[in-house]
Amino acid sequence: MDEVELDAIDRRLLGKLQQDARATAQALSEAAHLSPAQSNRRHRRLEETGVIARYEARLAPAALGLHVVAFVHVTMERGHVGQIADFKALIGDLPQVQECYAVTGDADYVLKVVARDLKSLSDFLMGTLMRAPGVGAVHSTVCLDEIKCTGALPL
Repeated sequence: MDEVELDAIDRRLLGKLQQDARATAQALSEAAHLSPAQSNRRHRRLEETGVIARYEARLAPAALGLHVVAFVHVTMERGHVGQIADFKALIGDLPQVQECYAVTGDADYVLKVVARDLKSLSDFLMGTLMRAPGVGAVHSTVCLDEIKCTGALPL
């Protein structure tokens, strides 16, 4: 995807949407200092160009009984290239995995995983992740306290 040129008005619209994805057309137009029709055109253009990737509801994990967050470093076995597609497909299907990144350094992937409790996390790591084809090693770090968690990007 090519970088999209944004002006101050686009940035105000995006800032408002990052604060409140359910902002009304009126609230967006006020934030952008535009008429509702002009604001709507800009908003639609930001969606069509892919600057706005999607809208989603951010749920409270603890309210759903998910009290453990862990960052899991996965190192693949040597010669794992043939199993990358299978690993990515598996990760895509696992609801416990919120995020997955291919990284540089000692590990090949870093995952953000949620679980009900430490036993559930252990079951997931030992019973699912460590048994995945091509996985050589798994190291996890359990989060003790969430200091900052946002999906908002700097504008």
